[in-house]
Amino acid sequence: MQSIRDSSGNERLWQGDPAFWTGRAPILFPICGGLREDTYYLDGQRYSMPKHGFAKISEWQTENISSDRAVFLLTEMHPGFPFRYELRAIYQLVEKSLKVTYAIQNLDDRTFCCSVGSHEAWATPGGLESYSIKFEQPEQLANYSPIGNLLPRGPVILGENVCELPLKTEYFAIDALVFPHLKSRAVTLKKQDKEELRVSYDGMDVLLLWTKPGANYICIEPWCSAPDYVDSDMQIRDKPGILTLAPGKETERTHLIEFF
Repeated sequence: MQSIRDSSGNERLWQGDPAFWTGRAPILFPICGGLREDTYYLDGQRYSMPKHGFAKISEWQTENISSDRAVFLLTEMHPGFPFRYELRAIYQLVEKSLKVTYAIQNLDDRTFCCSVGSHEAWATPGGLESYSIKFEQPEQLANYSPIGNLLPRGPVILGENVCELPLKTEYFAIDALVFPHLKSRAVTLKKQDKEELRVSYDGMDVLLLWTKPGANYICIEPWCSAPDYVDSDMQIRDKPGILTLAPGKETERTHLIEFF
């Protein structure tokens, strides 16, 4: 996605700025986050894969466009993911909502493991600290901020029974806030008392919040799986939340963005 404007012409998606981050809404595949030593093992074979995979820098095919729906297709192979597959990113307008579906199909004769996630950056005009994140349910906010590209085993508890988290620049001085164990399957971005948008992510186990200090955006990122822990055994089948697809199998993961 490159731009989302509301009926008043306001741009809701961060438009990129080389001073901070040029991204807008990359798709993460076949991994989300980093791997220990940028490596995973599957069935005794070693594979190398950079942080967030390769989909975000690949050229997608435009498969279908209509007035309220767009479908993009990725089939590109990579030395770290030498499997035949199809990944579709499907965008569907539903009233004031945008439904985003990632559909993965294994066309290979071997089982593969993968993850998929979103990295959408929402504009925060007026500054990040004017905004907060409201959780669907009260949460014990156990944050696993990365050490480099990897997660520590012990979290930092940001609060107990937290319903709303005021966003602070200091949270992102090192990297993202990583929440692998939330009960909530939806969060709402608020500016003071006004709800801006809600992201619902049934089927996604991990939620991240991220920005570059000083930039006017917040990424709300539902992922299937988290980055590796610092002591990961690098066996991708052991990775929590990983998707395992046998030959001929397919799966979908969806999140919904409602605008207010």
